[in-house]
Amino acid sequence: MNNTVERGAMFKLSYGLFVLTAREGDKDNGCIINTVSQITDNPLKITIAVNQLNFTHGMIIKTGEFNVSILTESAPYNIFERFGFQSGKDKDKFESCGYDSRSSNGLRYVPEHTNSMISAKVTESFDCGTHTLFIAEVTEAFVISGISNEPSATYQYYFDKIKPKPLVKEKEQKKGFTCKICGYVHEGDNLPKDFICPICNHGAEDFE
Repeated sequence: MNNTVERGAMFKLSYGLFVLTAREGDKDNGCIINTVSQITDNPLKITIAVNQLNFTHGMIIKTGEFNVSILTESAPYNIFERFGFQSGKDKDKFESCGYDSRSSNGLRYVPEHTNSMISAKVTESFDCGTHTLFIAEVTEAFVISGISNEPSATYQYYFDKIKPKPLVKEKEQKKGFTCKICGYVHEGDNLPKDFICPICNHGAEDFE
């Protein structure tokens, strides 16, 4: 028997969607992540997995602090565009968004379409290749009044209900490969094995 690994099986895992925020000096930044879990109760600790190509990742490595805003099913697509499809290295992701809420640690969080906010301080980190696994102790956590009863958005809900469906005209159909993470389309008959999505930084294995 040959062991096979079908990438589609991994997408059946239950993932949430979160805005991860950090601050270094006078610079605020945030990105979209899908892996946040509680691992202990006393002390209260969580773990997050962050792509090492994300600018926010480097900020957490240096400062050891972050916030997690738990997005709800009401979150509009523009939140994912703002925090997930552009780099914060040379851009202020909070510019003109109207979000200026900060937790006790001085970091920003997203107060809209978010049912809860968690602040945490890193206690351990593990280099896992493409991602870093951070273990952190919770320093503050609260539910957001008026939004707390809204269901948290899952990865599947995002694909089914939030992410716009691509518009393809029958006479202009082209061959290509679609990123299963963000929807970016690479046109052509072949996709290089080392191809990296220019939008979300995922590799060729996440294209179909």
